[in-house]
Amino acid sequence: MSIQGKVALVTGASRPKGIGKATALTLAKLGADVVVTGWNHMDGAEAVSEEIRATGRRSLAVKMDATDFANVQQGFEAIKKELGPVNILVNNAALMGHNITIAKTTVEEWDYEIRLCLNSAFYCIKAAWADMCENKWGRIVNMTSVAGVQGGYGQTSYGAAKAGLIALAQSTALEGARFNITANCVLVGISATDGYDLLPEPVQQKVEKKTVIGRPAKPQEIADAVAYLVTGEYMTGAVMNMLGGMDLFVF
Repeated sequence: MSIQGKVALVTGASRPKGIGKATALTLAKLGADVVVTGWNHMDGAEAVSEEIRATGRRSLAVKMDATDFANVQQGFEAIKKELGPVNILVNNAALMGHNITIAKTTVEEWDYEIRLCLNSAFYCIKAAWADMCENKWGRIVNMTSVAGVQGGYGQTSYGAAKAGLIALAQSTALEGARFNITANCVLVGISATDGYDLLPEPVQQKVEKKTVIGRPAKPQEIADAVAYLVTGEYMTGAVMNMLGGMDLFVF
């Protein structure tokens, strides 16, 4: 199915080697006009938007605090005024802000990570929902993580938020079906992003051995999974597994 002329929003797409950037560029190549958001890295978001415009598609870089619903609403209003209503929503904004045990995690750290990784997705869905329902078409993809299905030592808030994204997509799929709105998740294990590059090499080697394929996913491979979901018509409420075999039982 063509997404030519659709308006896509990819949150958290400001990193040079990020999944968000790869996804935004992929959707533009498929014919969508693409909005990218950022908060602390707007230079990166502007660079991605400029790269999209160079392909001939329309694009905006919007500074949006995804943890604040009023700010999200303002962002969506600006997008609608400039490009039209959002038809495709990729909830990619996230941050593993800390990697510490329950005993050391503060309530403030927990609350912030839940707001950024989970609440932000609901805020964006809420802001896009009325137009998607009215237009009888919408595609929503939540980017989730291995920590959301297996947990992670020191990742209570991040893992809980990523698990919540799965249930959010499934409930959204149920409510959206009669409006031709699909909602799915892409389940990511490790990916060769800017954040992954910051890990010490011994840690990288250790986690790569947990995959059957033996390497992190390329951001483009994750972007291709998103593209499959937003161009499809039948898959909804699903979790597309891009773990590279991290979930397989291996002797």
